[in-house]
Amino acid sequence: MPEASLPADHDAWRQTHLGRLLGHAMRRFDERVLELMAHDVEVPLALSNLAARAQVSAAHIHITRHLSRDGSRLTELAERAGMTKQAMGALVDQCEAWGLVTRGPDPLDARARRVLFTADGLAWLDAFRGAVTQAEKEFRSSVGDEIATVVTIGLEAYTAG
Repeated sequence: MPEASLPADHDAWRQTHLGRLLGHAMRRFDERVLELMAHDVEVPLALSNLAARAQVSAAHIHITRHLSRDGSRLTELAERAGMTKQAMGALVDQCEAWGLVTRGPDPLDARARRVLFTADGLAWLDAFRGAVTQAEKEFRSSVGDEIATVVTIGLEAYTAG
């Protein structure tokens, strides 16, 4: 096809394709959740300060999303988050230094260690749930209930397949 027959904006698709829009939406949603958590009086002060100063990133949210309340092995966390064990280990180290998590023995395997939420980490998790709920309400308000429902159903179907 000759170059002259292409529309002037023939590269516009690179900025507007579904994957890019989903990525932008996820970043916006995660940023809003962290903003809400930075101002939540239920979040331990040191952790809300980290969120307020943008020290907590979307990568750290992986631990909040994927760590079981009963604890998880590092390899399980990495697999659920789609990360390498080394990258997840670095995140766990940082979250442990912040007091979100601790490492403890695995009751099923004496050689293994489990990552567990601390009391502050559980308060963080509860605040995360509230912030996600609020951000979802804001999304629904922004696009309308019908569109939000269709988006949710569509994304559930897409991720299941």
